[in-house]
Amino acid sequence: MKLYVGNLSFESTENDLQDLFEQHGTVNEVHLMMDRMTGKSRGFAFVTMNDNTQANAAMSALNGHELNGRALTVNEARPREERPRPQGGGGRRPFAGFRR
Repeated sequence: MKLYVGNLSFESTENDLQDLFEQHGTVNEVHLMMDRMTGKSRGFAFVTMNDNTQANAAMSALNGHELNGRALTVNEARPREERPRPQGGGGRRPFAGFRR
């Protein structure tokens, strides 16, 4: 089961989350989302646990739990919604050819 972990402090690390969630079961993967431009945390992460019982226990125990001064939001991750891609239009005009 994949869990969404929100309201993270920007100082929180993947290791912090790994240690916290391992108190409730086996953690397969922790993915802290980072901003592409700044390289800083975006304040949320995804934690994957194989066992649904352990994942539900972690969700119940850690939702509202304080980590680095912030109360965590923990719930089951929803599938990513497909967003439409922008359609061209970058302000460029078609090539009109050379005039002599």
